[in-house]
Amino acid sequence: MRKHLIYNLMTALGCILMGIAVNAFYIPHQLLSGGISGIAVMLYYLFGLPMGVITILINIPLFFLAYRYMDRTYPIRALFGMLAFSFSLDFFSFLIPLAPIHDTLFSCIVGGTLTGIGAAFLYRVGSSSGGTDIIGAIFNKYYSTAISTPGFIINILLMSIAAFLFGLEPALYTLLASFVSFKVANTFTDGFDYKKNIIIISNEAPAIAQEIIKIVGRGVTFLHGEGAFTHQPREVLLVVAKLTQLAQIKGIVSNIDPHAFMIIHDVTDVMGKGFTNVPAIKTTKEKKSE
Repeated sequence: MRKHLIYNLMTALGCILMGIAVNAFYIPHQLLSGGISGIAVMLYYLFGLPMGVITILINIPLFFLAYRYMDRTYPIRALFGMLAFSFSLDFFSFLIPLAPIHDTLFSCIVGGTLTGIGAAFLYRVGSSSGGTDIIGAIFNKYYSTAISTPGFIINILLMSIAAFLFGLEPALYTLLASFVSFKVANTFTDGFDYKKNIIIISNEAPAIAQEIIKIVGRGVTFLHGEGAFTHQPREVLLVVAKLTQLAQIKGIVSNIDPHAFMIIHDVTDVMGKGFTNVPAIKTTKEKKSE
């Protein structure tokens, strides 16, 4: 029950933020929204049609795709998000004449940020507002692409149409807003808690590992490797550390073996002992027994 409540709250909040972004920051500056709502906004500009109603009508064939290619429960979960987003588009239309920000560029950035945060709320609980999110979820399932990537590509096509209908400048501003939304959504979905994954190749690997454990307090994993040129066995160290611990680890490696080979790159959502707890997922058998 609590899980469903959190799901519905996160979905509703995400849709509200996106609805506010469209009405308060996009439409007053003749900008477009992304995805299916972008088509609805186009029709609103051209014919004055209600955006929420148009969004529902365009989503109907996409829900057939979701039912065909996704888990059978996905269209049901997405239906709530789609209806909530469509409702928000029409409900917050009173914000259009208010135009809280008069600078188009600033409005574009704020609107894109709100849209990205709203989309991230949906992604974090596996929800959707329908539209290109459905296409993104299908691509994510079968090709492991970011959920927002197909939507960004579709937005580029929409911007080309918008440039022809409304002029180049509004289309470029909208493209910028879509890019901001894309980056913000991915950042909030992946998380801000960045860690560093460090790979160390050294002849002094055991000594380095002991010092990292002793001084930094991080666990170290030995990976057994072999030099491709020398065919000599090598111990490879794998360490995941916080950003604040990186300088300490570099200092340890430099002091023990100045010729050590190190590879350092960012990682997100590290789960396990010393980091975030691994979430428990009930199996089908456990769910049936409840």
